[in-house]
Amino acid sequence: MTSLAGRGELFVDPSTRLCREAFAAKSRSLTPKLTSVAQAVRELIHDGDYLAIGGFGTNRIPTSVAHEILRQGKQNLSFAGHTATHDFQILAAGNLTGRGRTLARVDSAYIVGLEARGLSPHARRVMESGDVVVTEWTNYALAVRLQAAAMGVPFLPSKTMLGTDTFERSAARVIECPFTKERLVALPALSPDVAAIHVHESDVYGNCRIRGTTVADLDLARAARRVIVTCERLIPHEEIRREPHLTSIPFFCVDAVCEVPFGSYPGNMPGEYFSDERHLKQWLEAEKTIEDHQKFLEHFIFSSRDFTEYLDKCGGLRRMQELRQQEWLLQHRSVGTPAGGDRV
Repeated sequence: MTSLAGRGELFVDPSTRLCREAFAAKSRSLTPKLTSVAQAVRELIHDGDYLAIGGFGTNRIPTSVAHEILRQGKQNLSFAGHTATHDFQILAAGNLTGRGRTLARVDSAYIVGLEARGLSPHARRVMESGDVVVTEWTNYALAVRLQAAAMGVPFLPSKTMLGTDTFERSAARVIECPFTKERLVALPALSPDVAAIHVHESDVYGNCRIRGTTVADLDLARAARRVIVTCERLIPHEEIRREPHLTSIPFFCVDAVCEVPFGSYPGNMPGEYFSDERHLKQWLEAEKTIEDHQKFLEHFIFSSRDFTEYLDKCGGLRRMQELRQQEWLLQHRSVGTPAGGDRV
């Protein structure tokens, strides 16, 4: 018999008043929001914030933002582990490395694993350390929570997790439908303090285009109080106006726009470039011991001034071109395989 309430901790107040007020206060004027990743992270992500990251697995993730969070030493973040693989692996590096505690609380659906590549040894160490408070959900449940916040309601009903151990470890509650008397799960709204989303194209105002699956990012952009967008390339506002139906995220949701070519690396970008399986394997190998992991992080992240320097250390433009060609070839040879999928 399912209990009436999960025993997990609720990290975000589901009341949508504060989120609605923050959204209402955002400017509706076309103001340029172009900035650097370093400045966006410095001004928009604060210690103790609740952070959510867009994309799916290693697909279309804002890697540069996660790197900069480590470099700036942001502390005690809550995190939405919706479909988090390499992004979670990066953030977990801020724990147990002598640099404090980046992650303090995690709403967990999918973390630690990098799909067919295996488990992240360091992320596993962090989660087994007991230093991070965890509440469990399903992927769908977290998506519904974001949808509730985007809709401006404190919860949405569902049947997901009903009768499962996941429900017992969640912060959801069982309610009775006032119309049918059915037992339903009430999923509380999730309004992150800040979201980071990587997109294919954006203008300087934050009108964004995403090709391929958008996962939960459209709701995330509307649910979060502050939104950092990184894009593969900037495009003219006139191009946005010519085909407005292609805009996935409108400018009034966005607080900062950062142009970051190859910004999902070493993950993939649908239609743009394939994931760097060689470098992802390096990460997993380096994490096997804390000492090797620290040396790896120092070389690739902490001693790099920005994401461009990181890319140079990973092979630079030559390697990026190889991954672009690999994506193009797979896209045209793999009949029935979506472009940009994790083909490992």
